[in-house]
Parts: sequence; structure tokens; C-alpha cells
Amino acid sequence: MGNVSTARELDLGLAQRAAGGDRTAQRELFHAQKNSVHHTLFRILGNNRELEDLVQDSFLEIFRALQSFRGDSTLTRWCQTIATRTAYLSISRRKPPSIDLASVEEVLPGDTNTHRLVQMREAARRLYAALERIDGKQRIAFALAVIDGRPLSEVAQLTESTVVAVKTRVW
Repeated sequence: MGNVSTARELDLGLAQRAAGGDRTAQRELFHAQKNSVHHTLFRILGNNRELEDLVQDSFLEIFRALQSFRGDSTLTRWCQTIATRTAYLSISRRKPPSIDLASVEEVLPGDTNTHRLVQMREAARRLYAALERIDGKQRIAFALAVIDGRPLSEVAQLTESTVVAVKTRVW
């Protein structure tokens, strides 16, 4: 029982120091909790393209709320709770995917389009597999500019960065 109480006291002390602006404590907290937060989000959302951004969002919320951490649970459990809320907010903000009915009608009537559809799906799978290997900011900028065809100025607004930063990420 003494170990649990000591661990919670250490958690509380770390949280208080980090909330007070101690950069060393903030780094320590981040490094101690990043795998747990990432794992929690991954389990909820799967291999989501937004996963790294959601980890960052979770830590923003964790650092904002540190003053409210009372030590009733472990710091890890508390951080996982915040990560879960972040995942929920992400899911609730998503729009259902839209389907272009014209493209569905093209595929349904004949077998000639089936081969083309398979090729398109395979190309899309390869593209997204490649996108999964690049940095999240670069991936988002590329997807918005190249795949969606949005103007660079719009991509800059959506990603809250400059047009120069977007160009660097895309090319």
C-alpha cells in the first residue's frame, strides 16, 4: 500500500511542478506519458492519419488542466482519460464520408469497370500507405493541396501555418 501512496505522491508532485511552469517537470511528464497517451488514442482510433496531432492536442489539454490534478488516480490514468476525451471530440467532429453516386453508377452495370475500380483502390491504398510514412504536418498539407486540390492559401489557413511552410511541406 505504501508503494501506491508513494507513486501517487510522486505523480502529484510532478504535476504540481509542471503546472507551476517547471520546464524540466513538463518534459519529464511528457516523456513519461507520451507512449500511454499515444497507445490510448491508437486503440480508440486505429491507425488514424490524425493520430500524432491528437497526441499533441491531448498534451495541450493535459498541461492546461494540470492544476486540477488531485492525485485521486494515477497520473497515467488521468492522462489516458484526457486522451480518451480528445479522441471522442475528434470522432464527434468528423463528417460522414460522402459518396459520389455517379461513380457508383459507373461501376455497378458492367464488369469492364470492375478492373478499373480494383486498380483505383489499389493505387489509393498505396498512396495512403506512403502517406502514413511521412510526417503528419507534411501529410496533411499534401493531402489537402494535392489530393483535394485546395489552393495553398486555403491549406495554410486550415493548418494554421504560412503559405511558405505549406509549400515546403508539399514539395
